[in-house]
Parts: sequence; structure tokens; C-alpha cells
Amino acid sequence: MFTLDDVYAHEASLSAHFPGNSNGRPKIRQQLRVLRDRGWLEFSGRGTCRRTA
Repeated sequence: MFTLDDVYAHEASLSAHFPGNSNGRPKIRQQLRVLRDRGWLEFSGRGTCRRTA
């Protein structure tokens, strides 16, 4: 299980890999939703997720 804050802790690293993206946090949330929709994550509550696969 992890929280959104755990993922945000890697925001600087992700920004270094994707310098053209100036919307880091919204993109992180979007990609978490994509992973949820594909069945790889489950949102467990406010700001918490867990891997399903």
C-alpha cells in the first residue's frame, strides 16, 4: 500500500526524466487513474492505493 504523497516524493526525479511536462502532479494522478482503470491498482481510500497484480 502507498499514498499519493509517497508518489509525489518522486516528483523531482520524474520531472528530470520528462522535462517538457510542466504539470507533474496532475500527470501523476492521471497515470494512477490509468493504472486503476487497467486493473493494476486499487484506490483504497483518500490518497491511498494498493497494487492488485
